[in-house]
Amino acid sequence: MTIEDTQNSSIDNQDAAWASINTPLHIDAMLVFIQDVERLLRINPMLEFKKWEKLGASQYFMAGRNISQETAFEFETKLTAFRRPNGLEIEYETGVKASTVIEVEAIELENGKLGSKLTITDHYDRLDEETRQNKLDEVDKSLVIWATDLQRYLVTWRRWSRIRLWRLYMKHVWLPMKPSGRRITYMLLWISVVEVALIALGVGIYFSEYR
Repeated sequence: MTIEDTQNSSIDNQDAAWASINTPLHIDAMLVFIQDVERLLRINPMLEFKKWEKLGASQYFMAGRNISQETAFEFETKLTAFRRPNGLEIEYETGVKASTVIEVEAIELENGKLGSKLTITDHYDRLDEETRQNKLDEVDKSLVIWATDLQRYLVTWRRWSRIRLWRLYMKHVWLPMKPSGRRITYMLLWISVVEVALIALGVGIYFSEYR
């Protein structure tokens, strides 16, 4: 796993923060994947969505709670997505963050296969430095965590996306869940796997001992 980032806590000294990840998807597949703006943002485990509404071909409204700060804060904004030759730009109508730019480039992975490098940059140049200083408690500090979870999602996507049932589950069940719900579901799935393994082990021991 490769993740490069700046510290969001230093946003008072600059007007941007970024994180980069390597992904197993070919650049063409990656460029298609990032066009689903709702999925991209919902993968972020620090955002608890209360409302998501599509207003137009590339315009949306979202509201919810950001839990990346020690004290969570509410967000509510319209956003517009613009395609770029090498990625996507999301502009926010209100809030401290002005835009998020996602750029994709082709790379060769360690296994020799072709993959892609994805860089997410949050821009805070809408406000002057003094105003940003006064709104540090509204800065989104989820960037690195988002990039990490996005990378994990893409690895899983590469492995399972050909299965229609998996795609439906992720779209209609997993993505709408709150982050806490996803963690609970993950734990329950692992508990179920362990239980099945123990039952199988017990059955195996029974047959080996008594038959």
